[in-house]
Amino acid sequence: MTDTRSAALTGHAAMLLFAALIAGAFSIGKQAAPFIDPAALTALRFLCALGVMGAVVIVLRVKVSRADLNAPWRYLILGGLMGTYFVLMFEALKTAQPVSTSALFTLIPAMSAGFGWILLRQKFSPMALTALIIGAVGAIWVIFRADIDALMSFDIGPGETIFFFGCIAHAFYTPLVRKLHRAEPVLVLSLGTIIGALIIVGLYAIPAILATNWTTIPPIVWITVAYLSIFTTALTFALLQFATLRLPSGKVMAYGYLTPAFVALYEGLQGNGWPAPMVWVGVGLILCALLILLRE
Repeated sequence: MTDTRSAALTGHAAMLLFAALIAGAFSIGKQAAPFIDPAALTALRFLCALGVMGAVVIVLRVKVSRADLNAPWRYLILGGLMGTYFVLMFEALKTAQPVSTSALFTLIPAMSAGFGWILLRQKFSPMALTALIIGAVGAIWVIFRADIDALMSFDIGPGETIFFFGCIAHAFYTPLVRKLHRAEPVLVLSLGTIIGALIIVGLYAIPAILATNWTTIPPIVWITVAYLSIFTTALTFALLQFATLRLPSGKVMAYGYLTPAFVALYEGLQGNGWPAPMVWVGVGLILCALLILLRE
């Protein structure tokens, strides 16, 4: 029982850090999105992340056995899903605001729980279901900017629509990690997933990479690539997979509920404005959902 509780606590700690790092990606990504094609940016971040994760594996002397290399198609599928999420995220940030896209991110727990039931037959209690509903209501309130008229007319921006499909890919990825895991170390699984993502996104991004004038890209793009490669690719991959092996899929992604609060904080501190008071009602509902899930 003690070992199980300790594993769960470390999984919760990993996801708390995950939420803070992911929130930073929305704010910094918004600044870089206008200056580079999303596919080219994502391919570059995975290339850099491969170097970072490869170095970590070497320094920690993580052994890669022949068994870890069995069924390499698993890494292509997992990498393709995460690559899809990141490409659509940066495409969305060209027109959507960081707070609204991060609110969409909070719909992932409900979708992830659904995929978890389909793939793993993971069940969730009435309290967990209540939390997912509350979180979804809060997310919708933020996405529509606390505007009843916009909600009734389903006036959602093109960026938010694009990112919604990215969120579906992310939600499917979470339980699939557990489904496809074959006892390889977390870092090996992360490294394989990054390689798979680089292959899939790299092939898709070849035209964009060739069309990009890399000598004229502003510094914010390189800063974004560095942040994303170290913190929200290599590190969050490891954190997500570490937690997924210790917590049910729905609870893992429940920490995504913290993302809008972190993003709103980051945006306000950067002088980009604070959300309207009524929008904070939605953020509050999202945080209530997180608290319910943690209690559950």
